[in-house]
Amino acid sequence: MDVNQPAQEPQPPTDPVVFPASPPGIDPPEDPNRYPYATWSPWIAVGGAVAALLIGVVLALPVFAFTGGGDYDELSWQAKALMQVATVAGFLLVPLLFAKELPGGIDWRQAVGRLGFHRFRVGSAAKWIGLGFLAYIAFAIVWAVVFGSPKQDDIAGELGPLWSQIILIVILAPLSEEVCFRGMLFGGFRTRFNLPVAAIGAGLVFGALHYSTGISAVPQLMVLGAIFAVVYEKTGSIWPAIIFHMINNAYAMTALNS
Repeated sequence: MDVNQPAQEPQPPTDPVVFPASPPGIDPPEDPNRYPYATWSPWIAVGGAVAALLIGVVLALPVFAFTGGGDYDELSWQAKALMQVATVAGFLLVPLLFAKELPGGIDWRQAVGRLGFHRFRVGSAAKWIGLGFLAYIAFAIVWAVVFGSPKQDDIAGELGPLWSQIILIVILAPLSEEVCFRGMLFGGFRTRFNLPVAAIGAGLVFGALHYSTGISAVPQLMVLGAIFAVVYEKTGSIWPAIIFHMINNAYAMTALNS
């Protein structure tokens, strides 16, 4: 051995580390760095989105029945607001139950983690929200030039005073819709598909379910839903998508009321 030759540093083993399997019937520990966080398939995610919508309708039916029924336009703003709350409840309850019970029962903290409620970096969130806004504005301009400006019904005006509109449209709607359509639906799609396919698929469902606010606005909302999904994945947290959605709804509500 050449005493003048420096000793070589020991090399780490090349074999992959294998963790022991979890006992039967027990889920492996949640990995906060794993993405996607969802543990359900795309088809289950679609079924969950439909179930969330149906449960919202079922919860709204008693309000509709006991406040006059027959003609929605004749209901008071309080009744319409309660029906909106019922929709919010459906969009929150179903994803939370899916996240908690699929594939096995876990605690609620882990369940909300599966839906994307994680810490995020402010700088990264600001960057992706900004890029999302620019992409959406560019698409909206091109769409308006080619097909004309979309028209949406002013549902905000039906929900009572300004404070009620802010709670329902700017706070609760973005929170519940992101949990349902990004946390549950896009999360399920992402377990099988790449980012573009999963984002577009979730965006199509998101936009289609907003047809009642104006059919001409559906294509733009589909694109916006896909952008929300990209922001969610790129930041690793659903919070930036919720914030983005809140800002968008606040702007839309202001524009419709001006």
